[in-house]
Amino acid sequence: MDRAWVLGVAWGVLLGAPFVRRARRADVRARTVGVGHGADASSPDRRSFAARAAGLVARVPGPVGRVATDVRDRRRRRQAGRSLARELPVALDLLGVAVDAGCTPYVAVDTASRWAPPGVAAQLGGVVRACALGVGFADALQRVAGATPALARLADALLTADRLGAPVGQALARLAAEERAALRRRAEAHARRVPVRLLFPLVFLVLPAFVLLTVVPGLASGLARL
Repeated sequence: MDRAWVLGVAWGVLLGAPFVRRARRADVRARTVGVGHGADASSPDRRSFAARAAGLVARVPGPVGRVATDVRDRRRRRQAGRSLARELPVALDLLGVAVDAGCTPYVAVDTASRWAPPGVAAQLGGVVRACALGVGFADALQRVAGATPALARLADALLTADRLGAPVGQALARLAAEERAALRRRAEAHARRVPVRLLFPLVFLVLPAFVLLTVVPGLASGLARL
């Protein structure tokens, strides 16, 4: 019976160790997000892993490589869209504060590009750089809205304020509230999917360990008496 108990514990540790290591890595990444601009997206380990993955995908020949590349690109676009959605409410608040302080839409975008989270800051910085090269503010905003649909409503509000001189502070506050509500709905939907994802460790880790620790020793002792 002692041998069966040790065997069950060993199997449980062996099967659970990869999940524990992954959880610890995810916890470290979560604690370091936001420490500096682009801290999460530009770490050396992540860059090297992404480069290796891209190289492996590029070596796959024929239709398989094209399908794998398409899947990788779509996944990157989804991840970028989710990251922008998380950062957008903060950027909207920054723009609203700048506008309420008396800044024009262009100056508000310039200010927000310095203090906004990294993803939105890169997009707003692109608008400022385009304007510095001679592109009109409205044209630069339209380019950003066309390339990044998540920022389309923000660009429309700023364009309306720039063209008509209408106050944009209330519109930005309303957009920030709507984006936070959308984030909350997505988080609730993700939480509802967690029990389904827990079926795998329950079926393949917890139940086998339970069988090894409870059922197998009883069967072994019963067979030993025969």
